Amino acid sequence: MSTLSPSGAPRAHEASVRLSTLVARATETLADAGVPSPDVDAELLAAHAFGLTRGALAAAAIRGDDAPAGTAAFDELIARRAAREPLQHLTGLAPFRHLELRVGPGVFVPRPETEMVAQLAIDALRAVPDAAPTAVDLGTGSGALALAMATEVPHARVHAAENAVDAFIWAKENFAAHAPGARLAFIDLASAFPELDGEVAVLVSNPPYVPDAAVPRDPEVRYWDPPSALYGGEDGLDVVRTLSQVGLRLLRPGGTLVIEHGEWQGAPIRELLARDGWRATATHPDLTMRDRATTALRP
Repeated sequence: MSTLSPSGAPRAHEASVRLSTLVARATETLADAGVPSPDVDAELLAAHAFGLTRGALAAAAIRGDDAPAGTAAFDELIARRAAREPLQHLTGLAPFRHLELRVGPGVFVPRPETEMVAQLAIDALRAVPDAAPTAVDLGTGSGALALAMATEVPHARVHAAENAVDAFIWAKENFAAHAPGARLAFIDLASAFPELDGEVAVLVSNPPYVPDAAVPRDPEVRYWDPPSALYGGEDGLDVVRTLSQVGLRLLRPGGTLVIEHGEWQGAPIRELLARDGWRATATHPDLTMRDRATTALRP
């Protein structure tokens, strides 16, 4: 079968390729580039490029459908992912619990392990007997922790602080989409929300905690996450020290502090908090059984 060229002369159809073959080739390209989950990433990028759900993509592959027209955009996405640009930057979305958050250059991409940090904060917030307990997320980034609390504990009053311009722009978009009633402020966490002193029931933070001399092994982190969201001083705990003091100011007696950290930092953070007078310090593992967060109660 032929079609007409712009001049009116017949021409053959361009050779078609099955969608499953296209995705398989992309998977191989990503695997050769060292991408950790090449098959999943290839499927997600194909779904994004062709405007399909993953279910529709799988069904098309099973049927043996040809790839939709215009595969150049998909090829470009695969090339960028092979260069280790984060998947979430390419799709513009990062899943977090039940949310899909808008992300891109300039904001820390929320990780699956942070979902358990959110659960600790949500559990503590749900346990507060107040009709409208107050929660604060300091250094909110994309808004992941604050929005998880605001949407899963809808009777809570949630406040979030961020002082990086690029991150704040992304957070503002996410707050508008998911929890327009929650409060987002452009302010440094050290001086955040003085009007809430002594009233907060739960304070949560995923601060920068990578020691300055430590270089993250993953290119997606090393080259794409903003340094202000990664590095926390010589031992990685500079912002944690600030959070300890801010938490004593903001939280009411018995209020809960939840801090995400690296897997080797639980013990020094517990010691730091204990020296500052915090009670019931405890470190909690994530689903990979690595220490991920430490909680404490305000005296």
